Amino acid sequence: MKESFEVKLQEFKDYLRNIENLNSTIALLEWDSMVNLPSKGVPFRSEVLGYLSGESYKLTTSDKMKEFIDFFNGKDNLDDITRAMVEKSKKEYDMTQKIPADEYREYTIAASNSGAAWEEAKDKSDFSIFEPHLKKIVDYKKKFIEYWGYSGDKYDTLLDFYEPGITVKDLDIVFGELKTAIMEILNKINASEYKPKTDFFKGSFSKNLQEDFIKLILTKMEYDFNERGRIDESTHPFTTNFGNKDVRITTHYYENEFRSALFSCIHEGGHAIYEQDIPDELRGTTLAEGTSMGLHESQSRFYENMIGKSKEFWHYFYPEAQKRFPQLKDISFEEFYKGLNYVEPSLIRIEADELTYSIHIIIRYEIEKALINDEIDVGDLPKVWSAKYKEYLGVEPKNDSEGVLQDMHWSDGSFGYFPSYALGNLYGAQFLNKMLKDVPDLYAQIQKGNLSIVHQWLSDNIHRYGAVYKPSELIKRVTGEKLEAKYFIDYLNRKFKEVYNL
Repeated sequence: MKESFEVKLQEFKDYLRNIENLNSTIALLEWDSMVNLPSKGVPFRSEVLGYLSGESYKLTTSDKMKEFIDFFNGKDNLDDITRAMVEKSKKEYDMTQKIPADEYREYTIAASNSGAAWEEAKDKSDFSIFEPHLKKIVDYKKKFIEYWGYSGDKYDTLLDFYEPGITVKDLDIVFGELKTAIMEILNKINASEYKPKTDFFKGSFSKNLQEDFIKLILTKMEYDFNERGRIDESTHPFTTNFGNKDVRITTHYYENEFRSALFSCIHEGGHAIYEQDIPDELRGTTLAEGTSMGLHESQSRFYENMIGKSKEFWHYFYPEAQKRFPQLKDISFEEFYKGLNYVEPSLIRIEADELTYSIHIIIRYEIEKALINDEIDVGDLPKVWSAKYKEYLGVEPKNDSEGVLQDMHWSDGSFGYFPSYALGNLYGAQFLNKMLKDVPDLYAQIQKGNLSIVHQWLSDNIHRYGAVYKPSELIKRVTGEKLEAKYFIDYLNRKFKEVYNL
């Protein structure tokens, strides 16, 4: 019996490895579409992606897959990896097989065309170019929700893909608490007479010098971009991986702005390190990835803000920046540090300050909920977007590019993803609280340029588990507590009290 079980388990892993290989091919073509693909190559690339996605669909929903699931499902004494592998396969089988194969293939083609339309629309700042494509994607998502079924809010079904177990009810409470806390801090800052200077971040910063400085920081972070990764350019920064030996990031350089590419690379580097750290033995289990988008964002936003905008981090790296960028030569360390942590309500999410960033996410969350629940139409989005930005942050976009078209996520149907960014802040702060207990001199080490100690703790406590444990299980395993908002709120209060002399 034991031999039969082991043989079956190996067959199952071999089968899942085939799916991983196919999905990796799809991901590679999608990466190429964002980085290298000529515009006239889009229709054929969409056709190829549609075909490959159809083949992946067949493997995921086959009788053979059901045979494996039926064999392992409900068996006692499964180890954690096998249990998680079976649970994930069953969930994907149950969800995927409910969508007709031809509709799944058509959706994949539509998503590829939608991505190209979004790029054109953003470049021309014209939502009307993107609108019909987005409407098609939204209609598909609504139809898929009906296939999958839902209890409570329809949006819950989409949230579960990115953060298993989270619901609208949960997020309304957490985001309500977070919004209240952020607004209280923001009101204190607005009442403060002190305003950090930021004008020195604008000017002429050559792309080559930015690349050099960014590679220095990523090397210290221990992202391997020489043998297991690379850095390319795209309209919107992102990370993708084809196993732990090939994890790539992209950025977008602005030669008149010091911070944009720098912090996008630190952010994407956090994602990439997570994927590079996942152990080889999880290959062929479908668990060789981050456990959720919220946990993934906890790594990227942790590096970007809690480490990358800390005083200690820049005590080490600021002299290196001054060597490369003469315009920083006469800017004091204190001016520079406080300038990096300047708070000002703005329009662009990826360039938002650390305090108000979560408000950008709450706006998108509210819009997505309304869209999926038929409370607004796709054609209403520019108007709704502008109204919410004016109400919450007191700013209004002058055009579609800096408004409703600024993110690529909706073009490929990633509804339910945005809340992960704000959840990542909460996870990250709770991990930091535990890290400081385990490594009391953490920030003193960072001030010496020792980012290895950060990487090692994250690898030992989070990365090595891949997707074996659900987010709620992992946060409890690492910190001994369920997810709490208080750690991030306390962190924000401490940080901005110092920065703004509150």
